[in-house]
Amino acid sequence: MAKAKRTVIYLILTSFVISLISCHTKPLNKKDNLSVEKARQYALAKLRKSLNEIPLGQFPIRTEGLGRWELTSPRSWTSGFYPGCLWLAYQLSNDRFWIDYAKKYTEALEDQQYNTGSHDIGFMMLNSYGNGYKATNNPQYKSVILQSAQSLATRYNPKVGCIQSWNGEYQIIIDNMMNLEILFWAAKHGGDPALYNIAVNHAHKTIENHIREDGSSFHVVVYDTATGKVKEKRTHQGYAAGSTWARGQAWGIYGFTMCYRETQDTTYLNTAIKMADYFISHLPPDHIPFWDFNLPEDHPRQYRDASAAAIALSGLLELRTYVKDRTRYDAVINDIFNELTSHYLSTGTASSGIILHGAYNVNKENPYDWNASTIWGDYYFLDALKRYQKMQ
Repeated sequence: MAKAKRTVIYLILTSFVISLISCHTKPLNKKDNLSVEKARQYALAKLRKSLNEIPLGQFPIRTEGLGRWELTSPRSWTSGFYPGCLWLAYQLSNDRFWIDYAKKYTEALEDQQYNTGSHDIGFMMLNSYGNGYKATNNPQYKSVILQSAQSLATRYNPKVGCIQSWNGEYQIIIDNMMNLEILFWAAKHGGDPALYNIAVNHAHKTIENHIREDGSSFHVVVYDTATGKVKEKRTHQGYAAGSTWARGQAWGIYGFTMCYRETQDTTYLNTAIKMADYFISHLPPDHIPFWDFNLPEDHPRQYRDASAAAIALSGLLELRTYVKDRTRYDAVINDIFNELTSHYLSTGTASSGIILHGAYNVNKENPYDWNASTIWGDYYFLDALKRYQKMQ
């Protein structure tokens, strides 16, 4: 990028910092959307800058602390989030500038429609091709999504009633609720009707074995494929087997809300409400969760997960439209948004991301996995901004 362009971007970002600081305490409603607008402008400016940092065919996963994105391959579970961000930028701005870039990064994932080795093909392909189809109505995009859903369905075991998450043991993670949307989408757009039933079966089994009575959740459930029974419940990214990993809880809120939207089955709505109520009641005073809701106070890794907050924020913005009292979640929605935009935006840092302080996996030994910008945190923050914009 030319020096003059870099200077313009710097001045734009600086002005947004000042504006955000001055207005972040304003209430968020249809009458006052100033802080939402400032956050939207800042996010779009950051995404413009990212176009010069991410080579075509590579995809961000998380930043190296406050530095640039660490890049990964099209087969990564995070590969769909960056093209998804570009499509969301188009939806947020109605500026066709974004379309050519979004197409290029989306179409770099075309071969992944045949990927049967990952349960995250929903993340990968619906966030990219799904948002792209919404914007362009391109029939080739539809074809790719339909094939992607079929590829995901190959991981379904009818004896267990779930789609296998990781390879090896038959493990199911709460995150997998997010990948069901591509099955619902395909069944609704001319794909195999059986895909709907697979999604419903998986969601019901998740309620049965992942969700506790108080609305909290297990991260991982391991099944015996011979009997279909549970062998073990444990965690991979949470503090302990019986604890509640914050991002997993956020995935559940978003995922079961989506399931209600697609089925109108109140079982899913009630589950989303239970999970949301647990999430909200266990937030610290600043409304950004620690990476696990049961983290001991003397644990040496006291990190927040702003990506969990962004996911929950977007999920709650949809959930509020399905409950009888639409104001039920408004206070916490405002609190999460205001905290994210006042203390968690990357303003004044060298981070390539939009939202700081995401916790990818605090159980790993790389400090960047404890505290960095994450591409999924940015995606769901943009997703939340899109929902706010629709409220205007």
